[in-house]
Amino acid sequence: MVGMLAETQFFTEGDGEPVAVENAGAAGDVLLVCEHASSQIPKRYGTLGLSEDALSSHIAWDPGALAVSQLMSRQLAAVLIYQRFSRLVYDCNRPPESPAAMRDSSEIFRIPGNEDLSEAERSLRTASLYLPFQGRIRDEIEVRRRQGRRTVLVTIHSFNPVYFGERREVEIGILHDKDSRLADAMLKAAADTRLYRVERNEPYGPEDGVTHTLELHATADGLLNVMIEVRNDLISDETGQGVVADFLTGLLREALEAI
Repeated sequence: MVGMLAETQFFTEGDGEPVAVENAGAAGDVLLVCEHASSQIPKRYGTLGLSEDALSSHIAWDPGALAVSQLMSRQLAAVLIYQRFSRLVYDCNRPPESPAAMRDSSEIFRIPGNEDLSEAERSLRTASLYLPFQGRIRDEIEVRRRQGRRTVLVTIHSFNPVYFGERREVEIGILHDKDSRLADAMLKAAADTRLYRVERNEPYGPEDGVTHTLELHATADGLLNVMIEVRNDLISDETGQGVVADFLTGLLREALEAI
């Protein structure tokens, strides 16, 4: 009831729902999740005091990640769940107690609309964005469990090629926390590739707090899981998105056959 009330107060008619599901009812084992799919800001927050350039940059979303996720969803017959609002308002890959859930700065940008948030405001954002999103993932996994179906949780992200002035040479990161089974198998499948530079837990790792969704839904129950990071200059257009999606789909299929 609290969550429903918060959503009623939080969203305008033009905002729409906080969570989107594509390929619902798909029969594949993989469940795809894209936490940073959108740069949209709920209307109640305007621009959060940011410029158009900032709002279209990586601080607001993961460019290309949703497009790759959608292609992979079709290729893998996978349900896709994604967040429809910007991580600037709430980063759904962070728990409510994390300072990174509602940042007041990101890399070189101050985020005026996130400065000095009250506990009531933080609770409202949590109830309106985080809880419906993570709840939808939880519900999907529970339905599969009741049906006796396997769930392989795969989250898709992108990252900037340059961060704080330093060039990142890694092109695709295969990330994991305590459970490395799927990541190990994918890295083995990618070992001989010349297409991309693929590395483990790069450019981020569990010590950066980026595996929250995996830990929340998969690790405790022993579900195979992995987080995939793609350098966003590789997926800035349809051609790049298609090539990366094909590559990642191939890695996943090979890895799952080997486990």
